[in-house]
Amino acid sequence: MASPAEPAGPRAWAGLSVLVVGVGVSGLAAARALLARGARVRVVDAGDTERHRAAAADLRALGATVVLGGLPAGPGGAGLVVTSPGVPPTAPLITGSAAAGVPVWGEVELAWRWRGATRWLAVTGTNGKTTTTEMLGAMLAAGGRRAITAGNIGTPIVEAVAAEPPYDTLAVELSSFQLHYTHTVAPLAAAVLNVAPDHLDWHGGAQAYAEAKARIWRDPATIAIGNADDAASARLLAGAPGRRVLFGRDPAARPAPGLTVEAGHLVDHAFGGGRLVAVRDLRVTGPHLISNALAAAALARAEGVDPAAIGAALAEFRAGAHRNAEVAVIDGVRWVDDSKATNPHAAAASLAGYPSVVWIAGGLNKGLAFDELVRDARGVLRGAVLIGRCADEIAVALARHAPDVPVERAAGMDDAVRAAAALARAGDTVLLAPAAASMDMFRDYAARGDLFAEAVRAREG
Repeated sequence: MASPAEPAGPRAWAGLSVLVVGVGVSGLAAARALLARGARVRVVDAGDTERHRAAAADLRALGATVVLGGLPAGPGGAGLVVTSPGVPPTAPLITGSAAAGVPVWGEVELAWRWRGATRWLAVTGTNGKTTTTEMLGAMLAAGGRRAITAGNIGTPIVEAVAAEPPYDTLAVELSSFQLHYTHTVAPLAAAVLNVAPDHLDWHGGAQAYAEAKARIWRDPATIAIGNADDAASARLLAGAPGRRVLFGRDPAARPAPGLTVEAGHLVDHAFGGGRLVAVRDLRVTGPHLISNALAAAALARAEGVDPAAIGAALAEFRAGAHRNAEVAVIDGVRWVDDSKATNPHAAAASLAGYPSVVWIAGGLNKGLAFDELVRDARGVLRGAVLIGRCADEIAVALARHAPDVPVERAAGMDDAVRAAAALARAGDTVLLAPAAASMDMFRDYAARGDLFAEAVRAREG
């Protein structure tokens, strides 16, 4: 039998003992794919809820052994461990497997070994990954590729690489967790959009977090695409071993970005595409969304997509739900849902897109500071409505850096919308950009955004 450390066809997996960690989306997909290739699969998960038990029943019906309610301290005789990206590298199972010499992969690494001739274009960053990947997917489709978005967005990658007929190209969104558990993944081209402190408890520090992002272009064969407007992304790009391409909104920046904005147009100098689309023709607004468009265009041009197809895709593209989505305009006040802004870096990008904002913020902090965010945004803040567990932390930052900004507290989303309406005047934008996670009050960021939209539409009605 072939070693799992080497690429192998479907038959080579027959009889191989594999331990799959987690019954979430990626774990389920990996376990099913391994079972379909004849592997002997044991699945473990620390959880034991109704959802976990339902997933376990499905896997047992396919022939897997499943144990819920805890994780073992080692691989237990398995020749390969395929882990959920949520399991930190310090978990005893992960360290125990490494000590035993057993490879630990994520679902992304498994899919890469099985990719066949499918090309990968990859996107990572602290913020903007999903929007950029969706833009890229639209460009690939407009360019005539059989393509799909996969990874941290939409379809699990092990399912995407098994499609028949095969996809030409995958637009792959990858988180730092997923990248940590990759070893040989080498996309045709890969972009690091930005790097700001996030998930530091999982990675053990800012340096390890940045290094995980940089794994996306570790191979010299990968065209590395970095952001000239983000110092951390540009620093990482300087260490990329392959071809390096910068994108950025300022054409006068040095070194000059290969994809930028000139005379009101997105232009491509790096791959010879010239003018791609007029900024006035885009349906997305805000500097960060222009950056996302430039990054997606760089990836598409690296794959050879025609400039006209890129321009047409961008002219039709609308950002997904909860990403700077306009909910309503009521009495001259614009209401915008950016519930996806779950950290200060994302909220800062969102606030920068509007001249006068009543800001709804707060939630479950991930150990991050709010001072820089408030200091940079104070010029556009008309008022703030704070919710959630970290409301006091944001209030302290506002008192320190923007003491003249009126601050209200709210117990829930309906209350927050009422308070924001009282602060807002015609010409203002009420912006839900929480700068924090949602789980202290809501199921997830989507539920938070949905409740915001419901409360706003109730006022409109």
